[in-house]
Order: sequence, then C-alpha cells, then structure tokens
Amino acid sequence: MKQILKAFNLPIDSKVKPLGNGLINSTYIVSSNNINKQYVLQNINTNVFPDVDALQNNIERVTAHIRTKLQERGTTDIDRHCLKFLIDNNGKTYYHDGKKFWRVMEYITDSVTVEVVTPESANAAGRAFGDFQSMLADMDPLPVETIKNFHNMEFRLKQLNDAIVANRLGRLDKVKDLVNEIQQDRELATTAERLQRQGLLPTRVCHCDTKVSNILFDNDGNVLCVIDLDTVMPGNILSDYGDFLRTAGNTAPEDEPDLSKINLNTPVIEAFTKGYLESAGCFLTDTERQLLPHGQYRFAYMQAVRFLADYLNGDTYFKIQYPEHNLVRARAQWQLAIKCKAAF
Repeated sequence: MKQILKAFNLPIDSKVKPLGNGLINSTYIVSSNNINKQYVLQNINTNVFPDVDALQNNIERVTAHIRTKLQERGTTDIDRHCLKFLIDNNGKTYYHDGKKFWRVMEYITDSVTVEVVTPESANAAGRAFGDFQSMLADMDPLPVETIKNFHNMEFRLKQLNDAIVANRLGRLDKVKDLVNEIQQDRELATTAERLQRQGLLPTRVCHCDTKVSNILFDNDGNVLCVIDLDTVMPGNILSDYGDFLRTAGNTAPEDEPDLSKINLNTPVIEAFTKGYLESAGCFLTDTERQLLPHGQYRFAYMQAVRFLADYLNGDTYFKIQYPEHNLVRARAQWQLAIKCKAAF
C-alpha cells in the first residue's frame, strides 16, 4: 500500500479504509493528517475490464469533455461537478504494482449517494443522466467499448441460443414454455440494433449503468455529478433510459417469485422520464423520443434472456441464493417485459 500511495505522491502514512459496497472494483477512502483532502483509491477489476489503458483513456476523455462543457456554462467549483483523477509518477491515471491496477481520484466532500428510488430521486436521476448524455452528445471520436457487446441484444440472444443447443444440465424441458415465448419476441426486442444499422437510431455516448446510486448529491439534495464511469461507451439512448427503469420502474424486486406482484411503477417512470427529457430533450431525435417507451421493455427482455441462458448453462455467471434462482429471475423479468409491451 505504501508503494501505491507513493506512486500517486500521497503521504505513505495515510489511513486507508474500505468505502462503499461496489460489486466490481474494490474501493477505499484515503486520509492523512498531512493533507487537507481525502482521496478515493480503487483496485480495478481486470476480470471485468481487461484493457485498463483503454478504460482509463475513456474516462480521461469523458471527464475532460465534461469539464469543458461546465466551463462554457460558467459552472463554479468544477471539481465538485466532475471526477478528478490523480496522475501517478509515470504520468498515467493508473498504476500497476506488478500484480494489480490502481487509480486515485479526489473525494468530493459533503456529498452523498441515494439508494432508495422515489419519484423525487427518479426525477433527479433522469435530469442527471440526461444532462450527462447532453454534455457528451458532440464527443468525437466516441469512447471505445470497455465490455464488448454489453447491451447488444442480438449478442445476448445468440448466447441464449448457444445455451439452448448445449443444454448442459438437461434443464431445457423444464423451461420450453419460457424459451418459446421469449423467442417469439426476437424481432421486437432487436429493433434498436436494426435501426442503428440503418442509420435511423444515432450512436450516443452512454453511461450504461444508470442507477440512482451512481449519482452524487450535495447535502441539500442537489445533483453534483454522475460517477462510476467504467461502463461509459458507445450505445443508444435506450441503454441509459431503459436500464434505469428496468429496476426502478418495477413494483417488485427483479427476482420476485410471485408474478402477480410485478407491475409498472408509473409514478417513478413518469418522474424519471420528465427529468430525462428536461435535460436530454435538446439533442434527442424524433425517433429516439418515440422509442423511449420501448427502452424499459428492451432491458427487461434482455435481462430475462441473460438469466435464462445462465440457468441453462448451470448458473455460471450470476450469483444465486438457491438452485432455481436464475429461473425465478428470468420469469420475473419476462413478466415485466410483458407489462412494458402492453403499455406502449
């Protein structure tokens, strides 16, 4: 740890304590009596992000672009409204200690995150993620993919088809009804991919992990900035809109076994949409606006596909709490997709 701190010119006697509950990277808070700032130290998970150089280059370009936009707006105290990464003694925003990759950013003081989604927090999230996309709408060239085919529906359906053909654990007979229902919606579910190939749906810079917990607020509840930029990459606006509402716009957990409890959370959906359009409306095309209702359906469908494929493959990707957990998840997400489709 002293080696890492020294690489970023931080006092080697700093206290390093775990921070947050992130599922991918290990995160720590760094503080010292010799400095009046705190810093966030992260160990980058190279199983998820194998190309650290490309990952950090994305983040450097995105944060630089946002800073320029904030300057143009006349925003004061930009360091509270955009992440700022330290440079190591090799001139990079990451350091390799011989085994692991590390990065450090300034800790934004007097900031909080929110875990519970209410219409109020959903509206704030919509405005925050819409503004994030708006500031990056003219970024050129686009960032690179940090996770290949992450939100590619055609790729996810191929994974499901491969799982069906392999049928490794002989589970296919048990889920044929669900497989058939999902397969019948393939054309509708892959609408975005076809429109993008036709040039009718623009490729945008997307966050691709739009949770309310990925936004920092000040102590008065005002949005400071969007965080957790590892998944920022090219996509379409349905990624950020639909991914948020897949969970926040559902009245039940994503693994609810009682399908009668799964319905659309209309107040949250309306609040998020209103906030999103307030900040993203300045750059959206008519096609993008018309497709917004399709977004929540798309991501519920995609998650049903992913859970079902993992169930057929023997639960090798998603952590499970009981043997049929992935099947319960798949059926719940398919039920949500049905509800979404009926609403547009």
